[in-house]
Amino acid sequence: MPIAIAPQGRELKIRKVGADEKTKKHLQELGLTEGGAITLVSSDGGNVIVIVKEGRLCLDKTLAGKILVA
Repeated sequence: MPIAIAPQGRELKIRKVGADEKTKKHLQELGLTEGGAITLVSSDGGNVIVIVKEGRLCLDKTLAGKILVA
């Protein structure tokens, strides 16, 4: 399921990042790698806020829809 519709407050595992190579590389540098763990904080409004390692990231809904988690 895409991050935007995942349950909030639960640790999730990234299964697939369906973005172009440049975007994938940038997300990997930020810690969003396939097999990595994230926690959804909020998906209200136009953005999605996630906790990655010890930091928070804000993603727009379009990009968040390309990141699949389980």
